[in-house]
Amino acid sequence: MPNYFTQSICLIMMAIASLNNINIFFKDQVVASEQLPVNILGDRMFTLAVNSAKEQIKQIAKQQNATLVQYSIISDEFTIGGKKQTRESELYIWVIQPTGNITFRKVDIKPLWQKQNTSLADLIVRSRLSLGVRGNYNYLKLSQKDDFQKLYTLLIKPITNLLPQQPNTNIIFIPQGELFLIPFAALQDTKGKYLIERYAVATAPSIQALDLLYQRKKQYKNLNQDILVVGNPIIQSDRGEPLQLLGAEQEAKAIAQLFNTQPLIGNAATETAVVQRMPQAKIIHLATKAYLKNQQGLAFTPSTQDDGLLTPAEIQKLKLAADLVVLSANDTAIGKITNDGVIGLSRSFLSAGVSSVIASLWDISDQPTAFLMTKFYQKLHEKPDKAAALRYAMLETKKKYTNPRDWAAFTLIGLL
Repeated sequence: MPNYFTQSICLIMMAIASLNNINIFFKDQVVASEQLPVNILGDRMFTLAVNSAKEQIKQIAKQQNATLVQYSIISDEFTIGGKKQTRESELYIWVIQPTGNITFRKVDIKPLWQKQNTSLADLIVRSRLSLGVRGNYNYLKLSQKDDFQKLYTLLIKPITNLLPQQPNTNIIFIPQGELFLIPFAALQDTKGKYLIERYAVATAPSIQALDLLYQRKKQYKNLNQDILVVGNPIIQSDRGEPLQLLGAEQEAKAIAQLFNTQPLIGNAATETAVVQRMPQAKIIHLATKAYLKNQQGLAFTPSTQDDGLLTPAEIQKLKLAADLVVLSANDTAIGKITNDGVIGLSRSFLSAGVSSVIASLWDISDQPTAFLMTKFYQKLHEKPDKAAALRYAMLETKKKYTNPRDWAAFTLIGLL
C-alpha cells in the first residue's frame, strides 16, 4: 500500500472524482466509485474536506490556465517465490482541466515486472541512457529503442482524450518519485511525434505548491527589474583541473546583450557578487557547473569572502523575489527524490521566493545549450510566456540537434 500521506491524498482525489460524478476508468472499463472505502463519503468532516480541496484544485487549474496531470505510483505486497515482496502495482493519474473538471484513471503496471522483468524506475533510467545521458546503471540492458514510447503508453495514452485538443496549450505534470526524472517533452507516441510538438509542458512539486507560489507572487508589491546573467566563472573540474565553459560564456554574453545588461564572467563571477545581486533580480541566469558529489552546489569563482560553492542550504536562506531562475548547468533538476518531490537546487530556489525555475535533467552539452538558451530568451523578450518560450527554444534546437539529449534536458518547474 502507499504510505499514509500518499494514501490520504489518493483517497481525497478519488472522492473528488466521485463527488463530481466522474467515472473512474481502468483499461477503458468503468470501475466507478464504489471501490472507495465503505462510508468514507458518509463522513461529514471528510466530505467537507474533500469539497474544500476540490474547489482549491479547480481554482489552481484556472489560475494557471493549464491542464494539470498528477501521478501517484502505488505499490503493494505480493507473494513471489514463497516470499512477500513490495512491488509496483498501479499508476494513479488525475487530470484537472482548466474548466475545473477532475478525472481519475489508473493503469496496471504489474506486467512490467511480471512479464517484462523490469520496473517503472528501470524503464525511466533506461530511456535516459538511450539518449546517451551519463549514469552508473551498467546493470541495465540497452537493447530497447522504444522506451520513450513505452513511457508514453503508460503515462500519456490513458489520458489522451482528456488533454487539450488545441495545439500549443499548457500542461503541468505533477510526478512522483522517479517520474521526476522523465523529460516529458521527449515522450513519443506510436507515430514518433514528441509531446513538445503538441504542448508546452512544465512540472511542479505538487498542486499545493503551485497555489503557494501563485499566492506568494501576488504579494510581491514592487517587482524587481534587474537581470542577472552569469557565465563561465573560474572553476575546476571534478578532478581539480581548470575548467573552461566557453559555451556558457558565449551564452551569457548573448543573453546579456538582449537585455542590455553586463554579465558577470570569469573573475567577476564570484559567489559573493552573484549572491549580492540576486535579491534585486527579476530574472537570474546562471551558466556554470553544478557539483553533485560530496556536497551539492553551484560553482562560482572563489574569493576571499566565500568558497565558490553556493549550496541548497545557502540558497534557502536568501530572500528572493525573482520571477525566473535559469540553472544552465548539469543535473540542476536532480536531487534527493522523495514523495514530496525532488530536494535539491531547483527546490531551494523555489523555497527562497522564486516563482519558476528552469533546470536540467542531465549533464548538458555546451553548444546545443547555448543555442537553446539564446532562442529561449529571444522568445521571452518578445512575450513573457516562459512555457511557450521554452517550447519554442526546444523545437528550434531540435531542428539543428535532433537527439533529445541536446534539446529535452531542461524542464520548467513552478508557475508558467
